[in-house]
Amino acid sequence: MDRSRCKSCGSKSLTRDDVSGILVCSECGFVAELHDFQAHIGGISGPVGTFVRVGTSGTGTVLNYREKKVFEAQKLIDDLLLKLGLSSSRSEDVRDMVYRVTEGEFGMGEWFSVLIGACAYVVMRREIQSLPIAEVASVIGCDDYELGRMVVRVVDFLELRGEFPVYDIVVAYERAVRSFSGFSRLPRDKVETMRKQGMFLIQCAVKWFLTTGRRPLPMVAAVLVLVAKLNQIELEISDVSEELHAAVATSKRRYKELLEALVEVSRALPWGKDVTVKNVLKNAPFVIQYMEMKSMKKRGVKRKDSGVGQVDLGEVVSECLRKDEYDFDVTYLESESYYLEAKDKCDHQGPDVHQLDRIEISHECLALVYLKFLEERGSLICSGENANARDKRRTDFDFHASKDWWKGKSQLSKRLMLKEILEKDVGLDAMPPSFVNGRNANERRRQKIDAAKQRINRIMHPSASGLTDVCDSQTLSSSVHSKKKRRRSQVIDVDWDDFIIETLLLHQVKEEEIEKGHYNTLLDLYVFNSGAM
Repeated sequence: MDRSRCKSCGSKSLTRDDVSGILVCSECGFVAELHDFQAHIGGISGPVGTFVRVGTSGTGTVLNYREKKVFEAQKLIDDLLLKLGLSSSRSEDVRDMVYRVTEGEFGMGEWFSVLIGACAYVVMRREIQSLPIAEVASVIGCDDYELGRMVVRVVDFLELRGEFPVYDIVVAYERAVRSFSGFSRLPRDKVETMRKQGMFLIQCAVKWFLTTGRRPLPMVAAVLVLVAKLNQIELEISDVSEELHAAVATSKRRYKELLEALVEVSRALPWGKDVTVKNVLKNAPFVIQYMEMKSMKKRGVKRKDSGVGQVDLGEVVSECLRKDEYDFDVTYLESESYYLEAKDKCDHQGPDVHQLDRIEISHECLALVYLKFLEERGSLICSGENANARDKRRTDFDFHASKDWWKGKSQLSKRLMLKEILEKDVGLDAMPPSFVNGRNANERRRQKIDAAKQRINRIMHPSASGLTDVCDSQTLSSSVHSKKKRRRSQVIDVDWDDFIIETLLLHQVKEEEIEKGHYNTLLDLYVFNSGAM
């Protein structure tokens, strides 16, 4: 067929459109196909096509996309580092690390934000600067575990395992106490004192294994609240936990564990039997002063001369009685002498107390204790003008303001190595809570195993057990004419744990394996798969 004719009407009236260059039949308007091909000669700078400009594809679009990607990535890095509060030098280290990880390509999307947060965390960790992963995750807007997985990938990719130090909880506390919003209006010297007090308690918690295998931020929040209360600053542990990005329930649990440890330390004091978790805060200054004194004394060394570790009780009592605001009878001192208990009571009768210098408590500590005792005693006197005068003077007496219970001379107020912390004596050598809980759990399971064995023997050998139904003589009928007695079977308190132990014992599982408590594994091995074995 002739290409100059129209396929629709067969006429030779095909004309080329001036705008699009397509052949169109002027008679019927039919658009001719495959008649609009034109050879473009001249390379990338040749003539312009109809819909696509010849030579523009690949010359500027890809380059523009990469430049835009790098620009957006740099902008995102600057934004996130500003929110994290990193310095200029740390920010440059983060940019360099992101460049090395992505090999200069950077990226876009949610994964790139997580990568920036992971690099920031790794840089701060390498510099032994505390940057909690929970805080980074909250700024990035991702999950803690997702950020943690990215941190592991960055460390493995850059081969930084040997340069990745252990997380330092002391540094975390220092950062928290300096950046906490509730302390922004306090004097600088008071914040510094609270920092040293918190470092002392944090390292004591490390010695007591309260931080072993646990998240550090809840313990930091607990110590921060305790130190604030010791300095007459009221804080809610929920507010502190939210600002530090720590779990509130876990922080409350760590706070309770810390108070329980202080109660155990106070047992060595003369009035320690009266200290509980509820009133330990009132006695905490004395307890911490005692811990500070113990930490400055070397283990196994007994001091013979009078010094920090010894006290002359006679001088303490006479010093307290010389004060004008306290007027007491000697007989009352004898009736309340249990605050000044000694090991050898038979050798000390009456006011002769000069031989009690063997008590390992400092002079100033017992002086403060006795002042506290005299102040509490005055509340019981409510008659006469002397009592009113004492009450008035007592209201003007500020215990914390009169004596500075914190000295800050212990080495535990400074950053120490773990070995040095464990060598210090603070009045308590505790075992790890996980070990204690595991040992108690094993003992409970041992008792359950013994009880289950008795129940099984009672059922399988009823004649040998010698057990019969227990008759309750007091459960008689209310009717006078009724002479029947009610019998009740013995009530046995069992739960699902007991039933599982019985099942495992019946399948001849070793008692040592049952004590470990891996019930699901043992059921899969010995019960559900018993037919296949």
